[in-house]
Amino acid sequence: MTASVEGSDPIVALYDAHNHLQDDRFAGQQEQIVREAIGVWVRRMVVNGACEEDWPLVLDLARRFPCVAPSFGYHPWHLSARTPDWERRLSDFLELSGGGMGEIGLDRWKEGLDWTEQELVFVAQWRMAVERGLPISVHCLKAWGALEQILRRESPAPRGFLLHSYGGSIEMIPSLVRLGAYFSFPGYFLNARKSRQAETFRQVPRDRLLVETDAPDQMPPESAIRFPFPGSIPGSSLNHPGNLRAIYEGFARVLGRSLLDLAEQTERNFHALFGGLGSQ
Repeated sequence: MTASVEGSDPIVALYDAHNHLQDDRFAGQQEQIVREAIGVWVRRMVVNGACEEDWPLVLDLARRFPCVAPSFGYHPWHLSARTPDWERRLSDFLELSGGGMGEIGLDRWKEGLDWTEQELVFVAQWRMAVERGLPISVHCLKAWGALEQILRRESPAPRGFLLHSYGGSIEMIPSLVRLGAYFSFPGYFLNARKSRQAETFRQVPRDRLLVETDAPDQMPPESAIRFPFPGSIPGSSLNHPGNLRAIYEGFARVLGRSLLDLAEQTERNFHALFGGLGSQ
């Protein structure tokens, strides 16, 4: 939904397809962050758990804030921390929360990760989500061919899946769309050195586009930082979910579309993939 007030910026409903509001770098200031994000018309945000340690934090946020759509999964960077009971625990969080699956994924960029372990855990989580009809949020770095091969072998996700911060090629987009993919654009891709990735999003079908902050990571350029948030290291900064409005504006320029047009389209897309998350 959109509206405008004469002499002011248009009011648009914004949807953050991927962030990590539970991250301890936010130092317990989540209530203020949510209040500020809602103040700039962020309607919903998918908050992704990445390991057993932070799943309870995501569930707590979903219970405290109606704007939080919870999602739970094992990120490939944290697989070494799995307990023997991790699958049952993940199933319990999905049932308790009415949440989605993610962030799960595959990663050949970060050194020291066991590939066989990654693939086994990814497939186990994918199948768990497919059985429950859940949307899936996927991390992929330097492993696009392998991801596509796995998805061709597996049953499709009934709701579809999100490729967050899509960094693959233009040529792969049609095949991934046929497999059920949505693609979310992060503010980081507004940086000049990421112009290739930004250009890739011009080729994504309109009904598969979403926008994300990936807060507290993937800082947008300085011009898109509306809510400065200092990090714990002197001179460092964190990405705030309230920067979503500026990311939408920048992405609209990349696509050559109006902000209102993009906002209305992504609202429809968000509901198609993530509608109803956290309803329990």
